[in-house]
Amino acid sequence: MSTVVPLPEHDPRPQPPEHPLPSDCCDSGCDRCVQDIYAEDVDAYRLALAAWRVRHPEAPD
Repeated sequence: MSTVVPLPEHDPRPQPPEHPLPSDCCDSGCDRCVQDIYAEDVDAYRLALAAWRVRHPEAPD
């Protein structure tokens, strides 16, 4: 039987960014499209999650 270890409240697990809705993109070729911003946010989330997992190896996947 596994033991559930409570995670510290001061270091919560990073949350993934919300995917933009199809209607959020105007399809006009904006220099910083919402899809570009989302991709940057996903990259930042993955880095933050990897760092958090190092700090909390006991956390479930």
